Amino acid sequence: MSELIVRRAGLVLVQDAGRPGQAAIGVGRSGAADRASYDLGNRLVGNAPGAAALEVVMGGLEVEATATVWVCVTGAPAPLDVHGRGEPPGVVLALRAGQRLRLGVPATGLRSYLAVRGGINTPPVLGSRSRDTLAGLGCAPLSENVTLPVGSAVETDISVEGFPTPAPAGDPVLRVVRGPRDDWVIDPDRLVTTTWTVSQDSDRVGVRLSGGGLEHAEPGRQLPSEGAVRGAIQVPPSGEPVVFGPDHPVTGGYPVVGVVVDEDTDRLAQLRPGETVGFRWVRG
Repeated sequence: MSELIVRRAGLVLVQDAGRPGQAAIGVGRSGAADRASYDLGNRLVGNAPGAAALEVVMGGLEVEATATVWVCVTGAPAPLDVHGRGEPPGVVLALRAGQRLRLGVPATGLRSYLAVRGGINTPPVLGSRSRDTLAGLGCAPLSENVTLPVGSAVETDISVEGFPTPAPAGDPVLRVVRGPRDDWVIDPDRLVTTTWTVSQDSDRVGVRLSGGGLEHAEPGRQLPSEGAVRGAIQVPPSGEPVVFGPDHPVTGGYPVVGVVVDEDTDRLAQLRPGETVGFRWVRG
């Protein structure tokens, strides 16, 4: 059986397509934060959809193979080194027994994905291997000398063509539809006329934004908890919005003034603290 031994780890999580359909028991979907990059890596190594990969935040990962494994790095374009040899991202590479793969800090973007042919075969919880950082489900964040078994979730042949992942371009303007509680703030259009800055407090639960405030129309007015979705933009009493990420709670008690279009939340997941983002209204 092939394995990867973690020799160095920053913030690295096992992630797959998540655990949908569990909200009734209080469990969110979780799963890869940048689903497009995660899916691309799995496709290139020929994995079945939903195979588990490694989500690496700002590089810092080093793994060693115990037997030949095929790997591909997508997402944030981190410098990639295989056994002392520089390699491009978005290309399927052989990692031989005893060889190490190292990921440096990406020049842009936040999250890189290491797809492994066959998938990471850690024990599933409620049908998923994803780490839900809010619920504490799934494999704990990786640490040095952890051994990761490689599975057999293979569906097709390896892609022989590279697919370099482009670096995120400029400050994004994400599409957002009006939320069910946009009348709970005095001027909801400030959401789309303000340039927001990603806060240091952002994580997989939510991207916290600063740069202005959305004033509640009736401060102190209470809202019963409501079901929440990824991309929902809640406005707490501070007036500074929080955009729910993949590990968001299944309910929320602050008014939702907008919801980021689902596919645009992948771009949101690649924003670093200190970077800016804007929004524009679109019809739901």
